[in-house]
Order: sequence, then C-alpha cells, then structure tokens
Amino acid sequence: MPCLLTSGYTLDCADSVGGIKKIYITELANKASITAASGIITAFTLSAGKKFFTYELQKETSNLVENITRNSVNGTTFYEQVLQFTIRKMAASLRNEIKLLAQNNVMIIVLDRNGKYWLLGENNGCEMTNSTAATGTAMGDFNGYTLNFQGMEEAPCQEVSSGLIAALTA
Repeated sequence: MPCLLTSGYTLDCADSVGGIKKIYITELANKASITAASGIITAFTLSAGKKFFTYELQKETSNLVENITRNSVNGTTFYEQVLQFTIRKMAASLRNEIKLLAQNNVMIIVLDRNGKYWLLGENNGCEMTNSTAATGTAMGDFNGYTLNFQGMEEAPCQEVSSGLIAALTA
C-alpha cells in the first residue's frame, strides 16, 4: 500500500533566519514520557529530579542538519540528526562537563533563531562524535570547544511546544 501524501507547500513571507540560539541537554535515561501529535510534542516528563541543562550559544557558530536517508532496495528510511556547536574559552569546569557529555547518550532540545524548539535523540539518543578543544594560534583565533553530536532516529525530529521548556529546565 503506498504512503498517501496529505499536502503541498506554498511560498510565504521570507521571515525565517538560520542558526541556533540555545541548546538543552539531558541523559536519554532521564526521559519518562513524551506525548506528541502531528509532529509537535505536547507533553514531556522527565524522571523525578532530572532536568535539561541549558547551553547558551554565540550567534552564527552552531548548526543542526537532519539527513534523510532512504534505501529503496531494503525499503528503509531513517533520519540522521547532526548538531555542531561551539563553547568559547577552555576551562577545567568545561573540560569536566564535556568529558561527561562524551560518555553519555543524550537527548538535546535545540532552540533555533526562529523561536522553534526541536528534540534530537528522542528514542535512540545522541552521542558525541569527533569533537575538538583548541587554543588557537593568533590572538584573534577561537579558543574553546567545538562539539559534534549525532543521532539516528526512525522519524524526523519533532517540535517541542515552547510551553514545556520552563518545566524541563527547572
């Protein structure tokens, strides 16, 4: 049975911008339940005492890409979620937290510059991949961390209702 299409796309106002404003990270094991309808998460609870930690990002230094992969021979489709972001300044406290991030399977909520929240790693989590710490060479060079995360999911990332964020980060 074929998958039935449900709508098309029309051009609207050119009022969208690129980039990421903040991300929120927690361990995948902290997820208690998620309720979603039509690609939007309307209820999201974490295990007691758990929360998402906030990472504020410098503008124009981070991006999210979701690669859609289909293998027509095998009849499979999956979604690779790739997040890259930078954290300025090397410091022992950041080093310690990044070490924990590298050892974990996490869920990440991305706040894009259009005010939309997107959940990565909803079912299978995201793992840190080839990331770097760099001092830079010249005085004006970047000093800090470039972190890369990758997730593989059966469905595209879902939007998280903005009204849920305060409770997930408290």
